[in-house]
Amino acid sequence: MTKPTIMVVLPSLGERLEYLARALASCTKLSEFAEVTITLVVPDVASEARVLGHRHQARVLSDPGNGMSAAINTALGSRDGQTYYIWLGDDDELVAEGIRDLVRALEKDSSATLAYGYCDYIDERGRTIGVNRAGSLASRLISWGPNLVPHPGTVVRLDALVKSGGFDESLRFAMDLDMFLRIRTVGAFVHRPVMASRFRWHPKSATVADRVASSREAMKVKKRYLPSFVRALSPLWNYPVAWVSWGASWLLTLRTNRSV
Repeated sequence: MTKPTIMVVLPSLGERLEYLARALASCTKLSEFAEVTITLVVPDVASEARVLGHRHQARVLSDPGNGMSAAINTALGSRDGQTYYIWLGDDDELVAEGIRDLVRALEKDSSATLAYGYCDYIDERGRTIGVNRAGSLASRLISWGPNLVPHPGTVVRLDALVKSGGFDESLRFAMDLDMFLRIRTVGAFVHRPVMASRFRWHPKSATVADRVASSREAMKVKKRYLPSFVRALSPLWNYPVAWVSWGASWLLTLRTNRSV
């Protein structure tokens, strides 16, 4: 039986080598059930990270230096036949058993473009401080509520991702939300009740560190995809959603600080 083919895109500045090693190791475990191409995108000066990537048999590409979206698009441009895309932050981890289940869901449903599961939030020591179990509700909320579809560990059909235009390089925080909203017009989302990833919650994470800018960009992105007659009313729910999201973020940060 032919194994599914997966491209795991892992952008990094090469500054957190201990976390990067764990992230790469979690990617290699996918080889138990799939043909995996780990694509590590790093600056040329990040020599130690590049060595680490080669040690885990990753394809190492040079970061163009224009932000996360540009780094991901650089990786996508190196595609050579892979069927599925997975993104992973350099301090996050994949859960192989969950990824296997998500891939199987897409193999069974050719009309689906994306499959996602649960995501653990972990602190700097790897201890669980929260869990994203939004389930199928996440895909129903995404156009107007908080984005609860986790980018790390979500399996996307690459043909659909390319057809939707890849990632918007003008965005700094909400590039995944923008991609989700575009790709949803191509095909359905599938949820499976499995743990697929572990997201490390710490102050140096770009999204965690600047919640205000992240929320503003998310509002801007969601507004793009609303019918024109609804856009003027969007602040009525966007701001309350942003406040609730900020509160949830604050609680996770508080738990992280208490666990240190």
